[in-house]
Amino acid sequence: MTIILGIESSCDETGVGLVRLGPDGAVELLADEVASSVEQHARFGGVVPEVASRAHLEAMVPTMRRAFEVAGLRLSDVDAVAVTCGPGLAGALLVGVSAAKAYALSLGVPLYGVNHLAGHVAADTLEHGALPSPTLALLVSGGHSQLLRVDNLAGEITEIGSTIDDAAGEAYDKVARVIGLPYPGGPPIDKAAQRGNPAAIPFPRGLTGPRDAKYDFSFSGLKTSVARWVEARERDGEEVPVDDVAASFQEAVADVLTAKAVRAATDLGMSTLVISGGVAANSRLKQLAAERCAAAGITLRVPRPRLCTDNGAMIAALGAHLVAAGVKPSSLDLTTDPALPVSTISV
Repeated sequence: MTIILGIESSCDETGVGLVRLGPDGAVELLADEVASSVEQHARFGGVVPEVASRAHLEAMVPTMRRAFEVAGLRLSDVDAVAVTCGPGLAGALLVGVSAAKAYALSLGVPLYGVNHLAGHVAADTLEHGALPSPTLALLVSGGHSQLLRVDNLAGEITEIGSTIDDAAGEAYDKVARVIGLPYPGGPPIDKAAQRGNPAAIPFPRGLTGPRDAKYDFSFSGLKTSVARWVEARERDGEEVPVDDVAASFQEAVADVLTAKAVRAATDLGMSTLVISGGVAANSRLKQLAAERCAAAGITLRVPRPRLCTDNGAMIAALGAHLVAAGVKPSSLDLTTDPALPVSTISV
């Protein structure tokens, strides 16, 4: 048995995960502890990089201790350390990478600098087992909206589509601010949408015309459309139906994401779709994806909400796949890359 420690600090969550890699390649989750600084950023309406970095410094050791207590392990039980080295916020990444180097050096174990985005895909293997090859992954979060062809988690991930402007999660945050809902916008919009009419307002679906890029996304126009619609109501002295706006906006996002994902899987002959990232926890996205995948004969896999958001477990899981595949570890002069492309799974 091999124990892998995973450290995640790319944004506003300090995550520490521990997994066990079995001789058959199966990965078992032992601990997943997260400390979030989201409340410190809420009054700014978004993540403040310096605040996030300081929060990681304060939370790293306490979160590490909790993870080992939950797993019933000691530091000396660790056989490898995996850490997010990109993409993400430069200062926040440095905290995690510095901690990982210290643990790896002191324990005398290999270090793996890994890609945060690939980690989100790897999170699904903790719940549903190994991925078929190839698998289509729809990664949707605050900073990313991508369609990925996953041939091998340890070596080959190819981007086939991405957002050309705002990510889906970013659009949620901005729309929430427009209609007076708190940050982060995903959960409150999802909750409000349960009470609203998704067909009340015909908000646009970006990049869905016959000449548009088939697998790319655009949410900037949708965000602007919501803002203009709300401004017009307020200018005329009319009450803004927050629940209907939330439901109609959410329907537009889920419609585009699922339609393009199912189209890509069908076009490219892939029978499995994995949805990961923070927005994967959205109830309407999961519901509509399930309906469309069932109609198209596609197997849908979505990790439980805890594994969708940023966490150390997903990084440990990706590290386990690298160890199992015999991938060369990173050197101790590992650096960070805030713009690390998803095609670079390990550094």
